[in-house]
Amino acid sequence: MEKEAAKKVDLGTGSVGYLLFRLALPAITAQIINVLYNMVDRMYIGHLPDIGANALTGVGVTFPAITAISAFAALVSMGGAPRASIMLGRGDKDTAERILGNCTTALLIAAFLLTAVFLIYGKRILLMFGASKATIEYGWSYMRIYSLGTVFVQLSLGLNAFINTQGYARTGMLSVLIGAVCNIILDPLLMFGLHMGVQGAALATIISQGISAAWVVLFLTSDRSYLNIKRRYMKPRWDILAPALALGAAPFVMQSTESILNICFNTSLLKYGGDLAVGAMTIQGSVMQFSMFPLQGMTQGAQPIVSFNYGAGNIERVSAAFRTLLRACLVYSALIWAFCMFTPMLFITIFTKDAALTEYCVRSIRVYMAASLIFGAQIACQQTFIALGNSRTSLFLALLRKVFLLIPLIYILPNIFEDKVFAVLLAEPIADTIAVCTTVTMFYLSFRKLKREILLSRVLRNAARENRDESAQK
Repeated sequence: MEKEAAKKVDLGTGSVGYLLFRLALPAITAQIINVLYNMVDRMYIGHLPDIGANALTGVGVTFPAITAISAFAALVSMGGAPRASIMLGRGDKDTAERILGNCTTALLIAAFLLTAVFLIYGKRILLMFGASKATIEYGWSYMRIYSLGTVFVQLSLGLNAFINTQGYARTGMLSVLIGAVCNIILDPLLMFGLHMGVQGAALATIISQGISAAWVVLFLTSDRSYLNIKRRYMKPRWDILAPALALGAAPFVMQSTESILNICFNTSLLKYGGDLAVGAMTIQGSVMQFSMFPLQGMTQGAQPIVSFNYGAGNIERVSAAFRTLLRACLVYSALIWAFCMFTPMLFITIFTKDAALTEYCVRSIRVYMAASLIFGAQIACQQTFIALGNSRTSLFLALLRKVFLLIPLIYILPNIFEDKVFAVLLAEPIADTIAVCTTVTMFYLSFRKLKREILLSRVLRNAARENRDESAQK
């Protein structure tokens, strides 16, 4: 039934607003569920008797490692899925399935290598990420179990993008929902019922991810999916993988540099503010996730529309989809900003009841999230670059915000301001503001040029067709 319903999602002629709503709503729901998926462990861990604050900080230090694992899934899928969609827009199903098969192999290879790295070097990596003697054991207890489920993370996150790009948005949402529900059920059972504590949280997560991965793989190998994983297309071919990895480089940089960024934040905050400041950063990072993931859900809903119509040469529908996406992203980011500025306790009390950590976080979250008001424009423009297959510009913009701006500012600003912790946190809104202005300007200029090129190409094709018709009549 869903396959028949998906066929009615006409990416080439249906109402853009309706299509975006229909595709984005399940994607947004999936992203919110994904946030809860990642946050629920911290919510339970933060309320562990006696050790809650230290355990939360320890597990928070694993966030860069978990982000790095997700980044490799994004490298493959966020480049492969838009390219597969562009090929579908051109009517080339065979190449689309070759992309899917090659990306599946790449995800499996990445999973094997990442598991080996984190099992061998995990404890040393967490110390680099800002763990202290008081928190390292909690972080390592979580990480060594979580790393065993890396293959499930790669397949569930990486292949789910190929479900969404076909227009099966509800199935993509269910892929995440199944894992999240399992995690919410298993967390208290293993952590408190079986008294496994932090290790129980990690075990619940990898079991849940395994169930999600099984769901995704079964769907993509069944008759319900238009694109299928086929063994004959899984042999790696560089001419297939290279363009996908090039396009996926931008989301990879965005997520992998999040790991580096967390290291910079955690080590600097540990130096200037101690474990309390690092604990507050764990909460702020979770709130940033909450603000980012639904925005990514909106862009996931828009991506099939943009990529398909770009492949078909329909620039008017591409433009209409982008305008609708931009408005939606700006409204959402404005709401998140208002909550952080005026009711920060709404988020903080979810993670901790510790009075000192709560008081510390109220002030710091307002500084950290100060520029989130305009961040919707950054996500809408940058992700549309990816949907259009513009790998170079999207990669530059991904590097600009974090590598060229934010990381240097984390170390420069404490030399200017007396309040060192405030200076570290202030780096975020300053970098965000500069990045948003640059991204919007570049998108406007690039899209205007692209529109002229497509319209000119259409005029030339029409003229050539008219000449052929005239010649045939003669």
